[in-house]
Amino acid sequence: MAVESRSVTAKSNPSTPVVIASLLVTLALLTLPFVFRLDGKPHADWQQFLGRFHPLIVHLPIGLMLLVPILEIVGRRRPSLREAAGFVLTLSLFACIGALILGYLLAYGSGESGPLVALHMWGGIALTIGVIACVAVRPQWASGEAQGIFRTLYLVLLPCVVITLAWTAHEGGSLTHGPNYLTEFIPSPLKRLPLVDTARADTSSAPNSFYTKHIHPILDANCVACHGAGKVKGGLRVDTYAQLMKGGHDGRVIVGGQPEKSILLQRITLPSDHKNFMPAEGKPPLKPLEIAWIRAWIQQGASSSAASLVGIAVPYDAKQASLPPVEDYSSRMAEIAQAASAEGVTMTPVSSNLRDGLILNTIDVASRFGDAQLAKLEKFAPYIVEVELGRTSVTDASFDTLAKFHHLRALHLEGTAITGAGLAKLHALTELTYINLSETKVTTAAISTLSEMKNLKHIYLYDTPAQPIANQAAAQAAATKAP
Repeated sequence: MAVESRSVTAKSNPSTPVVIASLLVTLALLTLPFVFRLDGKPHADWQQFLGRFHPLIVHLPIGLMLLVPILEIVGRRRPSLREAAGFVLTLSLFACIGALILGYLLAYGSGESGPLVALHMWGGIALTIGVIACVAVRPQWASGEAQGIFRTLYLVLLPCVVITLAWTAHEGGSLTHGPNYLTEFIPSPLKRLPLVDTARADTSSAPNSFYTKHIHPILDANCVACHGAGKVKGGLRVDTYAQLMKGGHDGRVIVGGQPEKSILLQRITLPSDHKNFMPAEGKPPLKPLEIAWIRAWIQQGASSSAASLVGIAVPYDAKQASLPPVEDYSSRMAEIAQAASAEGVTMTPVSSNLRDGLILNTIDVASRFGDAQLAKLEKFAPYIVEVELGRTSVTDASFDTLAKFHHLRALHLEGTAITGAGLAKLHALTELTYINLSETKVTTAAISTLSEMKNLKHIYLYDTPAQPIANQAAAQAAATKAP
């Protein structure tokens, strides 16, 4: 009887090779963060290349692990499905290891660090170790020969693994979308719950400053996901004024009064295909107006307390009167896409409703886009409601073409060679409410021709002869005047 008992026990426990292999892999996973520390410094490009497959692969172990308990439950009546559960569990182990390695390469190679990165990393390690344990003990549980702890161990491990999976996935989502992605638009009654945190404000002591009201929201919406308290890429945080001014591994990113030396401004104005372009990871570039605000804020000292900026007028929030819809261009979408590709520009719909019009954006080809290129797009004028020509090579001759964009509501000409000659030709644009002429040669006399345009509410003239930086008193009055 003693021999028979030992035989049953031997069959009921995991085999020695399985135990040794499980322990070795577990030990390797636990030591990985200490051998290759996430120090916040970027490493090899090949690591980032492979690591960027992590968001693609990571969904595989999630799907497989959620399938295992379903197969185990249904397998009580259909044994074939229970056998499939073991196979799926093994696949999920390899998927977990692959996703973990790619995720670590992504963080290590790109220099990502911070509490959220660490939590997501340890969650992935704990999940993988849990799956290893499930794979090791499941054969004994499935055979029905398990004795003692092995009889219930698998049934305890599997729910724990699923819970760990959900928590790790949540931390990964927080890295991508920000820690408050799920709670940002939560209904007001639920915001009072103790575990709900919707705060995304800076710790600035000047709540009414231009930085707090306008600059920080831009950074919060576009940069904090990679440079916040939870995830610190390149050693840079922009979630508070103090951290922003501190800079990162490349040094100070904001140099007050010197936009040309401010790394942050340099990065957000690079071509979108440049490896150092910000925002990174496929996020859309900042809008020309947002860049103009950041540039002006830096130029005027990057203050955390100044309530307004010279030459920057921020209008009061007000709902605009409904504007007439543009013509239906659904039959010309292929032609529009072909023309945009030929010129290197984008013509993006304002919304899913095509009658809301298109936005013409030249940011990717600004240096080689001029009057001739604009004239080639004139045939699409009936559908365009916003034209972004900032830092292009257009001249005053462009007003002949722009005057034909009868649905134009916003026009960006900042940083161009415009002098204002021909501005009067825009009088035909009855829907135009916004024009940005900052950093041009436009004069006060030229601007006076726009006074007859009753719908034109927002005129930006920062760093122009019409509103020079030196004329502090007059410019400050213009910046604070309500439209």
